[in-house]
Amino acid sequence: MPDVPRQYHISSAVVVALPAMKDAVLAALARMENVEVYGHEGGKIVVVIEGTTTGMLGECLSTISALEGVVAANMVFEHVETEGGTDDDHRTDAA
Repeated sequence: MPDVPRQYHISSAVVVALPAMKDAVLAALARMENVEVYGHEGGKIVVVIEGTTTGMLGECLSTISALEGVVAANMVFEHVETEGGTDDDHRTDAA
């Protein structure tokens, strides 16, 4: 069986938190694997999520959505890189 090239998925998402819970949500996000807080202002938090499948990103986003204090979590952008590949034909814009 031939080797299947490995894929890396990168997504950005906007998380909306209750202002009173923002610090708790930021702390929870900091503890999550493959999640990085890019920036935040007020109750809006921009995160970057990385994984090996789209499903992994979706599962992570669902986990974020279920955090106490989170009002909404929406994927904005997803990009797929294939190991050894240089094209960007697999880009999808969610918005």
